[in-house]
Amino acid sequence: MSEDYDPEHEDNDTDIHARNARYGLILFFAYLLLYGGFVGISAFSRDTLKETYLGVNLALWYGVGLIVAALGLAGVYMGLCRAQEPRT
Repeated sequence: MSEDYDPEHEDNDTDIHARNARYGLILFFAYLLLYGGFVGISAFSRDTLKETYLGVNLALWYGVGLIVAALGLAGVYMGLCRAQEPRT
């Protein structure tokens, strides 16, 4: 198995690993802010979540928005990690 090790392969580049981890943390905290907003509204302004838009309450809109945001951020992360050269 050691004969398959290639130190030049991008999977073994610690700079790329560090860059990807940095992107992951940034996107994690972006999602954490979105989710924290939902929790904050739920805890301190429950009446706000009862308001309806297009026949659907804000709680459902926000929940679906969180799911879509998670998928979108995952796509952004994949795109950022796919870049060949580390960005500084």
